Amino acid sequence: MTKMTKKTLAENLRKLGLAKGDKVLLHSSYLSLGGVEGGPEKVIDAFMDVLGKEGTLLVPIFGSLGILTTLLRNRPGAVIDPCPVGTLAALGKDGEKLFKDHWKAETAHGENTPFTRLADMGGYVCLMGVDQDRNTTLHAAEALLRLPYLGEVSAEFSTPAGKKITGNWKYYPGPHRDFIGLDRAFRESGKMKIARIGNSQIRLIKASDLLEIAVSLGKKDPAFVLCDNPACADCVKQRAAIFADKMAKESFTLSASSRLAGRYLPEMAENLHKAGISYIELDFLQGKACALLPEEKLEKAVRELAEEGIKVSALSVESVPDDMEKFLKKVKKAGIKTLILPMNGAKEGETAAKKGFDILFRNTNETSRRFSDSLAAFRGKSEAKACFSPAGFVRAGEHPFLGSYRVGRFIKTLGQLDICDALWDGTATALARGNGEIKEMISILRCHNFAGFFTLGGGAVYPGTLAEAAKNFDSLLENM
Repeated sequence: MTKMTKKTLAENLRKLGLAKGDKVLLHSSYLSLGGVEGGPEKVIDAFMDVLGKEGTLLVPIFGSLGILTTLLRNRPGAVIDPCPVGTLAALGKDGEKLFKDHWKAETAHGENTPFTRLADMGGYVCLMGVDQDRNTTLHAAEALLRLPYLGEVSAEFSTPAGKKITGNWKYYPGPHRDFIGLDRAFRESGKMKIARIGNSQIRLIKASDLLEIAVSLGKKDPAFVLCDNPACADCVKQRAAIFADKMAKESFTLSASSRLAGRYLPEMAENLHKAGISYIELDFLQGKACALLPEEKLEKAVRELAEEGIKVSALSVESVPDDMEKFLKKVKKAGIKTLILPMNGAKEGETAAKKGFDILFRNTNETSRRFSDSLAAFRGKSEAKACFSPAGFVRAGEHPFLGSYRVGRFIKTLGQLDICDALWDGTATALARGNGEIKEMISILRCHNFAGFFTLGGGAVYPGTLAEAAKNFDSLLENM
């Protein structure tokens, strides 16, 4: 097979749309061309012939370097970006202009970096024999969006003046990305040109168009460059960060019942981390009521959860203990401050309140009028709030939103909303698939900027996993 010449390559680049004075960030695989007469040096020569003296060719010089990258950075006249992260090399007129003070920027890829400056100057991104997975400018889109899963990186380096310093850059990309999945959006926009040169598939797009499309997608879906493979730990973790960030913007605090989170503590912690939830309501552990755990086991559970960064929102008491004094001593030693009690434990709740515990009463099978009357009677003596269980009111034969919430005037006393749903016969369902009017309850409390807990699976069984419950809940929020 005849090797491509420098002249032929230059002609094809011009046909693709490149011209004198253009600035191009090149990501490449020399081998993809299938051989060039004179070797890889001629590829750089071909680009520079097309771009001319007024043009600039840039290449990334971080990570494992390819042959074209290595040759360009070592050419006479090449300029090296002084920033130790997101580092580029350039050949041509505007290298120093593009790289100026990159190391001073807040981010490695966002504002005031070569990647966004290239876009501002009308430059291009060219992928030669590589896919979008090698497209570093997509990290600029992530940085511009300030995506919550991005981290921070530090590096020691010498400034252009020769001073050794340690720099810090925010919104730095981490592990796995599904940049390949964006190729379709660029193709369908009509703004990316694709051609075959030799054996190489070449993609050429203006950096400004690339960023406009990517940022637009990211505004609609912050997970736009993450895969949905549940076996990809990197993307599961990054999706959890997105969800946690979304929840942090709400007035309520999201928790999950331990029964929903898992059977064992390590499983609970792992599932909560994957879901992006950092609070847990202790109701069951290994199939047993947490309130009945021996003192040392309860204390150990709280400690191990804390070591994983998980806080206890409350201890749910299914059945009031005979020896309340002993029970409270155990709970206090474990460091738990909030108790959720059934309404028939009012007397014991008064004892707990006097000892400094925060008390919530959960409706089980009571009607709203009976429950609210009992709560009002208690509040006449001690402070307490309602833990509103939609499934509990459904079991009592009431419409939780249209009936229970209004009859009981719970807006004045509410401390927690159990995120659960059920049919009239008590069968647990996914959220908004039963008679619990859970969507309406969530909506009205958000309108009031409710500052208590929303607890997934609180007071009822969710017919699925924590991941499914969190996704179900997120979907409800997205459709409000």
